[in-house]
Amino acid sequence: MIPGKDIQDAGAPAAIYCRVSSKAQTKRGDGLGSQENRCREFASSRRYQVERVFTDDVTGKLSDRPGMKAMLAWLHKNRKHNPVVIIDDISRFARGVEAHIKLRRLLAEAGGTLLSPSIEFGEDSDSRLVEYVLATVAQHQREKKGEQTINRMRARTLSGYWVFQAPIGYRYERVSGHGKMLVRDEPLASILKEALEGYACARFETQVEVKRFLERQPEFPKDLPNGEIRNQRVADILNRPVYAGYIEAPNWGIGLRKGHHEGLISLETFERIQARLKGNAKAPARKDINADFPLRGFILCNDCSKPLTACWSQGKAEKYPYYLCPTKGCASYRKSIRRDVLEGDFEKLLERIEPSARLFDLVRAMFKDAWNMKLAQATQAAKGLQAGIKQTEKQIEQLLDRIVDASSASVIGAYEKRIATLEREKLLMAEQAARIAQPKGTLEESFEHALAFLSNPWNIWRNSDLVMKRMVLRLAFSEPLPYCRNEGLRTPNLSFPFRAIGNFFGDKSEMARPRGLEPLFSP
Repeated sequence: MIPGKDIQDAGAPAAIYCRVSSKAQTKRGDGLGSQENRCREFASSRRYQVERVFTDDVTGKLSDRPGMKAMLAWLHKNRKHNPVVIIDDISRFARGVEAHIKLRRLLAEAGGTLLSPSIEFGEDSDSRLVEYVLATVAQHQREKKGEQTINRMRARTLSGYWVFQAPIGYRYERVSGHGKMLVRDEPLASILKEALEGYACARFETQVEVKRFLERQPEFPKDLPNGEIRNQRVADILNRPVYAGYIEAPNWGIGLRKGHHEGLISLETFERIQARLKGNAKAPARKDINADFPLRGFILCNDCSKPLTACWSQGKAEKYPYYLCPTKGCASYRKSIRRDVLEGDFEKLLERIEPSARLFDLVRAMFKDAWNMKLAQATQAAKGLQAGIKQTEKQIEQLLDRIVDASSASVIGAYEKRIATLEREKLLMAEQAARIAQPKGTLEESFEHALAFLSNPWNIWRNSDLVMKRMVLRLAFSEPLPYCRNEGLRTPNLSFPFRAIGNFFGDKSEMARPRGLEPLFSP
């Protein structure tokens, strides 16, 4: 500061400039208010008239700081009155030396003088040296603090903790012995679990179907005002191992590792999702398949074997629903089939494939035998997985020894890539071994939904929404059903469970009588 400047400019208009690095700082503390109070006290002692207070809660380039731009405009407007700008500390003015020098030049060109209760600014060489040294120290402190923060975050990530913004479906909570860590955020966690498992098992054929499922959930936050979710958001959810209970940070050189938080899905399910994402792309699900016509696209025209479409036809007083063939040149082209007729025939078909009570009891007994067999197989499989883990660890050790002896960067890179693959395989085997070591629940709990479906698919169809109705079609039938306008539904090609039951017990699904063709003889 030039000697006597504060005396000769006493009463000159003054502006206060305050800055914090993020909006979060304005909520957690009173940084802006503290800066302003100190600057007002300084202005009062020097008899300056504070006319404006400019604030910024962002950092970065000048173009990103609206408070700084507004202050420069105010200086240009009042330059004939020799305005001054008061800052609390040199670190609040700019992030680095280059930015500091640039802002000082812009401020001088606008006719302003920079003042601070922490430092005396001046135009002589000694004053500038002190000013630039302090700006350099402030920059070093900021960079050092950033490095320390990243190092602490990286160390915590290495320990298996998520350190970034909590992904949707999770929230941070302080847990004894862990500090802040991710915990399930209901009901979003359950919604995402259903979406992820649905895509893994092909309940949702495409990412578009996952997107529409999430859009139908009122609790799930939407991206757009019209209630839609961006496609990129769905892709990000499907690609995040954090939902499987694992974390990774490739930018910090941290590979996939088990996290301390609870996963929404298993690592095996996550790998199935990745395999599906890398597979052949499929056409998006049709938007015109809705609850009004659940069989649209599944019922085929008997004449041309093309899927039937559906529409509402306007009558004299109201609209009427119809299915029809849209294929030009077909004998049934545009020939309407009443919805209640076609769907009524389909529901009768579902009723006919319902097994009898005696047959279902036998199916349950078969499930029990299969369950016991699987338990024995699981025990053996767990032993095999443990042996596989030991073998994988041995391969990793061998590759590490080779890296020590290798001198070629390309060879070392190939070894590191192979080690990362083996580590991923080891994690997957460890999870599989832990999961199959002890069955979750009883036979009835594990097969509750499967048994309910086999016992009465028609009841599920009648009382479910569109998603479950489409699931019934996929599970009960191995291919679409042809429909003849004059004769109704043709012979269906049932899925394996119903086909196996039919082949074993016959078309009537009756239990065999206690005697055969030969006459009974007494002992």
